[in-house]
Amino acid sequence: MNTPKHILLLLAVLGMCACSNKAIYYEYQSVPMDGWGADSVLTFTVPVTDKAATYDILLHVRHTDAYSYQNMWLFVSESPATMQQAAVHTDTIEFYLADDRGQWLGNGHSTREMPVLYREGVVLKDSVYTLRIQQGMREEALKGVSDIGVEVVRE
Repeated sequence: MNTPKHILLLLAVLGMCACSNKAIYYEYQSVPMDGWGADSVLTFTVPVTDKAATYDILLHVRHTDAYSYQNMWLFVSESPATMQQAAVHTDTIEFYLADDRGQWLGNGHSTREMPVLYREGVVLKDSVYTLRIQQGMREEALKGVSDIGVEVVRE
């Protein structure tokens, strides 16, 4: 008679374990209300404890309806913290915040959040990495963006 209860309990525990967050780093930085300046660089310092593991790096963009575009361009550079100038990896990335009909993608209502997979299956061999993110939208002050976040997830 207790077997169905045990099975339900076991399924609940397995479900919670499957949903556990493997994020080793998760941080947001706010963008000025009057606009994200073209020369403004957001710097994220990521501590790495397991240098043999592989990681996915996600960028998160929070924006409002004041954001005027369907897409966004970002300049992203990644370097070990000990190398302040030399970048190990530099990218210019584009992603979409709205579909072809102008409907916002991502989660939320008045402020929307869009996660973007930046790099997948990366081995971070230094104990501290630095990510630098700059908007690349040809606007001196990009309006409608409220926060930029970085999430590093162990695979």
